[in-house]
Amino acid sequence: MNKQEKANQVAELSEAFRSHDFIYLTDASGLSANATNTLRRKFFESGVSMKVAKNTLVALAMEGSGKEFGELKTSLKGSTAILLSDNMKAAAVTLKKFREKSDKPVLKGAWIDNGVFIGDDQLTALTELKSKEDLVGEVIGLLQSPARNVISALQSAGGKLAGVVKTLSER
Repeated sequence: MNKQEKANQVAELSEAFRSHDFIYLTDASGLSANATNTLRRKFFESGVSMKVAKNTLVALAMEGSGKEFGELKTSLKGSTAILLSDNMKAAAVTLKKFREKSDKPVLKGAWIDNGVFIGDDQLTALTELKSKEDLVGEVIGLLQSPARNVISALQSAGGKLAGVVKTLSER
């Protein structure tokens, strides 16, 4: 690979990092060609793109993207596959489902909306993250709950009061 090809790949990766808020780094070494193709297909079906690049080029692209990746750069050792997605959990869920059959690929780290997750032990946590829409829905539900309780209490109290007045009027 000559200098121009390397520069083109760095520019392409930098643009990909700028345009995605959810980036995963995995080690897919040790997978057979068939397993790798199956994994790529599953990622494609989930809306996740998988790219493989040299670690030095990935590090340069991270610096050129304008984002702060922090400790994620330390996981650039060995073979690295980059997973890019517009859905926060798609790559983690697909990776976890694929790993039910084997222990590969290993999650090196992830960059989720300015948060850095390092290590394979973070995979379960990444699959359980809630999206912004989920959190907004929960907050709205929590805000509506006290109002529902007050309305319910007022309605039941009104029914009790009417019953008491009716009983008193009959006596």
